[in-house]
Amino acid sequence: MTLFSEISGDPSSRPPVVLIHGFGGSAAAWDPVVALLPEDVPVIAYDLPGHNRSLHTEEHGGAGRMAKMILADLDAQGLKEFHLAGHSMGGAVAALIAMRAGAKVKSLTLVAPGGMGPEINAHALERFAQAVTAEELADALRIMTAPGVEIPADVIESMAMDRERPGAIEALEEIYDAMFTEQSSPVKAQGVLPLELLETLKTKVAVIWGDDDAILPSHQMDRLPEHFNKHRIPGMGHMLLDECPGRVAELIIEQTA
Repeated sequence: MTLFSEISGDPSSRPPVVLIHGFGGSAAAWDPVVALLPEDVPVIAYDLPGHNRSLHTEEHGGAGRMAKMILADLDAQGLKEFHLAGHSMGGAVAALIAMRAGAKVKSLTLVAPGGMGPEINAHALERFAQAVTAEELADALRIMTAPGVEIPADVIESMAMDRERPGAIEALEEIYDAMFTEQSSPVKAQGVLPLELLETLKTKVAVIWGDDDAILPSHQMDRLPEHFNKHRIPGMGHMLLDECPGRVAELIIEQTA
């Protein structure tokens, strides 16, 4: 099965915005943000390998494999230039694509990205990976959002339907295991991207992070290069695409101007 993406607009008219969702999500995770982008901005939103309509891709595994597959797909579409935006694990994937694609990447927007430091709430992500029913998903998502923020019920129901696909939970568990480094400590640490290579990126890079992120602590942003355009959002959690889609859309618009 090939990699699935939703395409809106004409990617040949101008460099499209390539959107990459986080662990356990789908292209639909970006819907609140896409609704706020200008209509003339082409968008390519991927279902990551092992997720939703890309569930049965040839391989999935960790962020490195996912980045390789998406870049190969973009090349197959003949795209010479594009903008990248990624949330959570999708941020790690987007960063890896930017490191490999060079001048093809016009801008990079990282939304609470994975891979920027070892700290990660592995227990919360494991619970999310194993959630099947809408009720289990709602409970697992509460720690990911700021207090008072509720993910819409129809969104959660759609996620539950996605997980009914044969092999969906098994794929998530495999991807979950690939997030972490091998170590003897009982505290799991996520794999960290080569930050020295991020330093060498020639494209515009912006980072937005919720100050109350309970999955990936926002202080990891402090480890990133000083020339990155950094935004820490008070009172926001990890699910910024749902919590403050307007802020994320504004940043992408600024990056792609």
